[in-house]
Order: sequence, then C-alpha cells, then structure tokens
Amino acid sequence: MHHFGHLAPRVRGELFHREPAAFRTDSPLPVLATALGATLYSPATRPRLSDDVRKQAARGVVSMVLCLEDAIDDAEVGAAEDNLVAQLTRLAAEAVDGDALPLLFVRVRAPGQITALTRRLGPAVGVLSGFVLPKFTEETGVPFLEALTAAEEACGQRLLAMPVLESAALLYAESREETLRGIARTVEKYRDRVLALRLGVTDFCSAYGLRRAPDMTAYDVGIVASVIADVVNVLGRADGTGFTVTGPVWEYFPRQERMFKPQLRRTPFTPGAERLRSALIEHDLDGLLREVELDRANGLLGKTCIHPAHVAPVHALSVVTHEEFSDAADILREDHGGGGVLRSAYTNKMNEVKPHRAWAERTMRRAHVFGVAREDVTFVELLAAAVPAA
Repeated sequence: MHHFGHLAPRVRGELFHREPAAFRTDSPLPVLATALGATLYSPATRPRLSDDVRKQAARGVVSMVLCLEDAIDDAEVGAAEDNLVAQLTRLAAEAVDGDALPLLFVRVRAPGQITALTRRLGPAVGVLSGFVLPKFTEETGVPFLEALTAAEEACGQRLLAMPVLESAALLYAESREETLRGIARTVEKYRDRVLALRLGVTDFCSAYGLRRAPDMTAYDVGIVASVIADVVNVLGRADGTGFTVTGPVWEYFPRQERMFKPQLRRTPFTPGAERLRSALIEHDLDGLLREVELDRANGLLGKTCIHPAHVAPVHALSVVTHEEFSDAADILREDHGGGGVLRSAYTNKMNEVKPHRAWAERTMRRAHVFGVAREDVTFVELLAAAVPAA
C-alpha cells in the first residue's frame, strides 16, 4: 500500500516531486509508525464493517481502528465481538493478492480479548496488524502486552501494539512523573511490539469537565498542552530512545455528509487560499488544520480521526514540501557531516547541520511514505486532489 494510491498515476505525477513509497504490514516499525497518517476509528458494531474497510481504503485511508471500547455501549460488547470476527473473516476470505487493505487494529477493553479474538479469527487474523491498548499505564499495560505476546506466539504472526495514554494518573500533577516513568519502562521492555503511542485527549478533558470548541486546538487547553509536552519530553525523544506519539482526536466534523469538494473545484488556486479557508471554516475543519500543524511543531506525528472527512486534510498536510525536502537533503549531505551552518537553497533561513540533523532525518522518513510535493504545488492542490469525489 502507499499514500495517495487512490489517485490516478497522472495526478500523482503532477503533484509530486517524489511520489510516496510503498510499505507493507511487515515493514520496519519506524516506517509503519510514520505511515499511519490519519488513523480512522470505527465502531466494531457496524453491520457492513468489511465493506466499510474496503470503501475507506479506496478513499485513501491506510490505517483503521475497529473499536470494542469507548465507541460502543457496554451492553454491546458480546455482539460487537461476534460481528468483528464475522466481518474480519469475510474480509480475509474475499481478499485477493494485490488488495490494498489498510493497517487494521482492534481496540480492546481487556487483555483476555486479545487472545480470545486471535483464537476465534484463526487464519483470518492475517488481516490484522495489531491491537490498541486503552488507558495504558505500567500496571494496566503489562497484562495487555503479555496477552499480545501470547497471541502472537499462538498465531505465528507479528502483532503490534498501540497503547493509548489517557489515564487520570498521567493527567494529575502529583502522579504524572511516576506514571510516565512506569510507561517508559513498560514500552521499552516491549519496544519491538510497540508501533506508536496514542494520546487520549478527550479523556484528559473529561477529568476536568472540559471540551475544546471547534475554533480551538488541544494546545489552547493549558492542562492538555502540559500533558502533551511531558509525554513528548519523556517518550518522544529523537535520540533513539523515543517512540512515535500520534496527535489527539479532532472531534468535530462536517454538518452534512457533502464535503467541500465543490468549493475546491470552483477555487482558482491563486488567490484560492482564502476561499479554501472559508470552505474549511464552514465545515469546522479550519481548527483541525491548525491543530495538525501544532501537532508536528510539538513532536507528534499522525492523527486519531473519527470522521472520513478528516483523512484528506491530515494526509495533505503530511506531504513534505519541496522546501522542507531541500533543506533536509542539504543538512544530511555526507560532506556536511562535520557540522557547520548552511544557507537554505530557498535563501530564507539558516540550516545548522548538527542541531537540525534529527529534524532532517524525521522529515526524510515522512518524505519516504507521504512523498515530496513539486516546487509549485501547495496544500491547496494536494487537498483538492485527495478529497474523494462526492
């Protein structure tokens, strides 16, 4: 699979200086973690779940979470498990070579669900990439990861974990430091199985009766911003000890199923940025765009999404610009390995080889899976192309 694979080759050729590279479910963890992009959540109760997965894959989704936890009522768990097994079995039976299914994860409630579902799925477990582990701390996380290890051994397939950091112990000032240390110890022990760490910002807000408005980002909520900063500080370091930490969920979506494709089609791309912005504001997505930019500025990569309308904007913003690529390539040139300061090829900034090296390496990983835009291609053109036809 690869990002923007739902676009025609001609369109990709017009948009990209370097097209997104293909990746597989058995690709190295840093590649898969970077490639997650907009991870779309779906309740496991949906009666046509296998069709939904195929439909979203055709619209550019490359990672999905099928949820047995907060997305469904407590009374629905048994029926949701049955439906999940039936739908994944169908998906596996109908899959043919060359099918580009998304990376699929199941969000469970209890460790026992991991081993039970793996056993019930049998050969159909092959369509799964792993499990999402809720309310993760050292105390609660170890049983989940032990169950994942047992399930992996039983089915003979690599199963990855995405812990969700959302517990009150992580939020509260008096327990945050020790909770973070415990999480760090746990994920380090299981490093070869932990794909990425996800942030449960809705749960953080819930602890204080808060909810951010559609014109605000998670970083405007002080207590949430402080948790994100501490999580990245301890768990997102670029020195080889860190993990990919994904951006928090954006919970607002278009008021109608009809998206902003018509506005984009009518927008001449110069001076179309302001018209695009108006279209995005109308559909409550302007805040999403600002939050994605702030996610990256604060060390987060990817995004939890609860509506298909969020996928195209997140992916369009994930493409590396030609300017970013030019700077990163200059910094990583072998003849600059000894350090020094360079003037950007765009003549608008300083590139300092040693301090900017980690940024350049991270940018190149993103360029590998999301591609590099042509010099004259902006977010506007990428989004216009990526939005599926109505």
